[in-house]
Amino acid sequence: MEEKTQSIQLIQLTPTELINAFENSVNRKLEEFKTSFKANSPEELLSRSETANLLKINLSTLWAWSKGNKLKSYSIGNRIYYKRSEIMESIVELKN
Repeated sequence: MEEKTQSIQLIQLTPTELINAFENSVNRKLEEFKTSFKANSPEELLSRSETANLLKINLSTLWAWSKGNKLKSYSIGNRIYYKRSEIMESIVELKN
């Protein structure tokens, strides 16, 4: 597969323009790296008690929120887990 490269003519660039071009290129590569790095990191699963402690609620409230589809739960055998990312996404900012 052929890789596209951006060609820059350096003859007519000021030092500031050269620095900006370099910073933009580095920032683009860093963003690509961050995206690919996150995709490979495993999802953290929390137990019921860990989830309740994180949200500072009791287990009966956690059960009610799960049954009311406020939080999505996952089971492995007879154990219940919650994905940390989904817990954080379910927290909604209140508008004043």
